[in-house]
Amino acid sequence: MLKHICKKKIIISSTILILIFLLHQIPEKKKDKINIKEEINYVNYEMKTNEVYLLDNNNLLNRVMLATSNQNIELIKELIGILTCESEYKDKIPNNLKCIINKNTKINDLELNNKILKLDFNEYLLDTEIEEKTIESLVYTLTALDDVDSIIIYINGKILTKLPKSNITLPSTLNRNFGINKKYNLLDTKNINKTTIYYINKINNDIYYTPVTLINNDSRDKIEIIIDELSNKYIDNNLNSYLNSNTKVLNSRIENNIMHINFNENILTGFDENNILEEVIYTISLSINDNYGIKSVFFDVNNKEIAKTTIKSLE
Repeated sequence: MLKHICKKKIIISSTILILIFLLHQIPEKKKDKINIKEEINYVNYEMKTNEVYLLDNNNLLNRVMLATSNQNIELIKELIGILTCESEYKDKIPNNLKCIINKNTKINDLELNNKILKLDFNEYLLDTEIEEKTIESLVYTLTALDDVDSIIIYINGKILTKLPKSNITLPSTLNRNFGINKKYNLLDTKNINKTTIYYINKINNDIYYTPVTLINNDSRDKIEIIIDELSNKYIDNNLNSYLNSNTKVLNSRIENNIMHINFNENILTGFDENNILEEVIYTISLSINDNYGIKSVFFDVNNKEIAKTTIKSLE
């Protein structure tokens, strides 16, 4: 009996030793583990926002920040798609705004070089009663991209230089100097000045920032025109400004691509001596960016810094 037990123990011990030996022959799992971060290149589908200019019921183009998922050339196509009626992006458009490009419009070709975007459309781009607004929307939407300074529009391979219905002559290369939601007040055809100012447009409790290009003979510095217009109580087309009518620019300067503006105390909210309304900051900053190409603005009151902002932070 004792002999049998000893024999059994020897067998079990031998079996355990064999198993231990075999386990040591198997390579450690850690040694063969793949470094996922090094071996796989992930595609970044992070949603971003871009400016798009869409129509309201008063026929005004409004700045809207919409989520986009593409990059580079595909982003340009997506933005044009958002502007186009009945496109695959139609669900992105807010309920109180609407598309502007004819649904049958197609892009024949597009090319981007040295920040100049060439766009070739079929003839349906101009099959609309608001052809100038269509061009304005395209120009403002696409030149909001960092990689695009200007655009050239072709219709079936031919550069567009005149709108067929209105006979408006277009420069061959279009940029924001073309203007948007234009308002004319000209006394003569000399010394014409264009100043684009952003107002507040409240539609069904939603707030949009709406640019209006004033075309007149005003020879003052644009910052003076901007503040004067925003502080004017009379603004037509249901547009508004929250800037106090007594607000004045004491002085301004540009350093290192930053505009410093020194105001009197009337720019403040009245409730807090160190606070400027967000809507006031937006309208002034957006207007300065359009007219000066400057994205950073410092707001001073009687030489004391109260606020600073960049266009990126306004998105």
